[in-house]
Amino acid sequence: MHPRVSLHQVAFLDEPTEAFLDHCRRIGVENVSLISSSLARSGEYDVARSAVDGGGPRVSALNHPFAVYPDLAQDTGSAVENLVAAIDLADGLGAPLVYLITGGRGTLNWEQAAGRFADLISQCAGHAAARGVALLVENASAFNADIHFVHTLADAITVAEVADVGLCIELHACWCEGGLAALLDKALPRTRLIQVSDYVLGDRSAPCRAVPGDGAIPLQDILAQLISAGYAGVFDVELVGPRIMAEGAREATERGARHLSNLLTRLGA
Repeated sequence: MHPRVSLHQVAFLDEPTEAFLDHCRRIGVENVSLISSSLARSGEYDVARSAVDGGGPRVSALNHPFAVYPDLAQDTGSAVENLVAAIDLADGLGAPLVYLITGGRGTLNWEQAAGRFADLISQCAGHAAARGVALLVENASAFNADIHFVHTLADAITVAEVADVGLCIELHACWCEGGLAALLDKALPRTRLIQVSDYVLGDRSAPCRAVPGDGAIPLQDILAQLISAGYAGVFDVELVGPRIMAEGAREATERGARHLSNLLTRLGA
């Protein structure tokens, strides 16, 4: 397995973290993205810590829902408190990145939500920096509008600049945007994580991820641009939705990881 392949825990949400990590070890994946809410379950952090101490896989990133229920408009302090706790989890696991679902805008317009997000993040920035953890914001589908307000790569770049954080590029949410090559070039200086999946034309469900190689996203061309432009991080396979459930999490993630591994090898990553 290529050393820059990572697997995201979301495909294994119904299983213990130990089962997910065992699967990654079995198929040779060296990097994982874990979910802060999963680690909050009894014993789950200890399992992840034991895996790290025992030689892997390495926790490359922690996914954290920031101002989610309550949203950015209604939050009265829990978002900052919970993010500080997530930063400490990442630090304890040796994870250099925490990437964020921003929280929904609630009654705020987009600009107000961006300002509110930046204000709240500023209260956590020093804590993250002191522990060597970078905070990232991602672009995500508008189907997630109740928990996120950044739905294009261009908007993600803007929010990252306003909040002075890094970027996680979710290719599934931006592959069909106009001017993508220029947007990727603009995003790369702040980009620390890239998420990979595929989309089969005609799928209407949400989420509607497909195993890399099964759909219409021109992954080879996009990844070639990112690699040639100097992106040096991992490529995180994030799979969820009916196609993944129908195939099975183990089968789908192994097949996706191997396809991505072969692709990265061909591209000389």
